[in-house]
Amino acid sequence: MAVAMGSTSMTMFVVAGATLVVFALGFALYPLWRSRPWLGAGVGLALAAVTAALYLAIGTPAALNPRQVKAPQTLAEAVTQLEAELERDPNQIEGWRLLASAYTAEGLSEKARDAYARAVKLAPDNPDLLAEAAEARALAMPDRRFDAEAVSMLQHALQQQPMHQRARWFLGIAQRQAEQPAEAAKTWEPLLAVVDARTAASLLEQINGARLEAGLEPMQAPAQTPAQAARPAVAGPGLTVKVSLAPALAAKLPANASLFVLARQPNGAPMPVAVEKHAAKDFPIEVRLDDGDSPMPTMKLSQLAQVQVLARISASGNAIPQPGDLASAPAIARVADNGTVEIVIDRVVE
Repeated sequence: MAVAMGSTSMTMFVVAGATLVVFALGFALYPLWRSRPWLGAGVGLALAAVTAALYLAIGTPAALNPRQVKAPQTLAEAVTQLEAELERDPNQIEGWRLLASAYTAEGLSEKARDAYARAVKLAPDNPDLLAEAAEARALAMPDRRFDAEAVSMLQHALQQQPMHQRARWFLGIAQRQAEQPAEAAKTWEPLLAVVDARTAASLLEQINGARLEAGLEPMQAPAQTPAQAARPAVAGPGLTVKVSLAPALAAKLPANASLFVLARQPNGAPMPVAVEKHAAKDFPIEVRLDDGDSPMPTMKLSQLAQVQVLARISASGNAIPQPGDLASAPAIARVADNGTVEIVIDRVVE
């Protein structure tokens, strides 16, 4: 009887987990499906075939008999089944990780934080898991700050894997939040050698913004390595942003000012997932944001369903907002639509 119950529970875990993966796969392939439907279908079928073959080789196909277990029909049902399985057997690292990802997708940041914490207890030296858990802690905070425990996780991740890009990026954000700009710049600088040239240019803007805060001279762009020169920058889906300046602020436009157009997570970290810098003149200005504009090696525009788009004019040329800058209100846009967003710079930063 105990064996039968264990088999049923494992089946529920497999089915619930598979359903979550299917939801995630559908979301990930959506941009490809829209632009090249035959290729999108081919990739989806190929992945499905590989998954089926792997399960037939090492799994228990009979357990997927619908007469033995009811497959979840929605993401909520899959989450409920996975929660029940983890309550029965809480020592499943990937189960907690998968559940945390599902909570994040549903905007349940505190539940995601707690699920990642359970996974970290089971695998305390996994750098990928530590970085994800630290991010989840920050997203669960009202001000999106990395607290001491999250910083400790990131530092431990880098002890395990010194060039872990996600952990290194987040640790730099945490240091900048803690008013340690020199340390943030130092943490980010090694990433310049491992990202493509276009990403390196955006990352250098962030590094020099931190160095400016610390009273340090700006870094010069490092010479490209042969690997970077050979690595193409992948654009992917993007957004066209039309930026105009309110007539009432035309007289306040500083000479030789810089325009920053950026996209960031609507309820996530304040650092942009895509940013471009232009001369602030000849409005309206049209800008194309895509994956090549990401300053973060760990987060690209195409990974998000929707983003917050905004623009800012800086007299100093500093990427960090300063009092007296001119700015727009944020606008929400869906990335997969590859559409056009119109924003107006109509306010002065206090």
